[in-house]
Amino acid sequence: MWCLTPQRRSLHCSLPLMKKMKMKSPAEQRWLLRQLRDPYVKASHALNFRCRSAFKLLEMDDQLRLLRPGLSVVDCGAAPGAWSQVAVRRVNSCGTDPGSPCGTVVGIDLLNIPPLEGAHFLSHHDVTDPATHAKLLKLLPDGRAHVILSDMAPNASGFREMDHERLVAMCSSLIDLAEKILRPGGSLLCKYWDGIHARGLQEKLCGVFGSVRTLKPNASRKDSAERYFIARMYRKPLKAPR
Repeated sequence: MWCLTPQRRSLHCSLPLMKKMKMKSPAEQRWLLRQLRDPYVKASHALNFRCRSAFKLLEMDDQLRLLRPGLSVVDCGAAPGAWSQVAVRRVNSCGTDPGSPCGTVVGIDLLNIPPLEGAHFLSHHDVTDPATHAKLLKLLPDGRAHVILSDMAPNASGFREMDHERLVAMCSSLIDLAEKILRPGGSLLCKYWDGIHARGLQEKLCGVFGSVRTLKPNASRKDSAERYFIARMYRKPLKAPR
């Protein structure tokens, strides 16, 4: 369990920071100020997490109990590695707890992911590529995962509906990935942006998972459209007869 108690503090900017702020555009200034005031950003630095998104997974996993010692996890869109950090700790992939079984964590991203003890990273890999699937089958015990995590998202285009549709398509690709690597009874946790295509994605997930519901953790910013589908009790789809 973890606990984060945000404290109100006045914002003290040094002279160099103030000069740096003046060189930024108004949008960049707003983003920087939001980061400086964000308690989760401060906590991620204090606890050595690579970014604030770690707290989203911590919060959801405290509620869902997805990650347990000995489980195998695939982290899609893993860069910079904050969710993998959480997974490594919770499935005991470093063997930190000698009294518990050791799990496996494999992260995938099109970007470079800095090395992390206890995790195997496939940097510059596409989660939809059959070559990536083949590598996953070799890295995962028995070629199967208990949990697929996804915090991946497309680069923002500035058009909300287009970005929403692109992210839904990325989430749909995880259903194909699940067919190749997810154990029967396994789970999928994936981020999506709320919009008109979310219902269709939920229906697709319901077709292969016994339980599907929506979550929005407290660590997710209130003004953000991001939500998470938690899909559990995976059942491999039956192939149509030829």
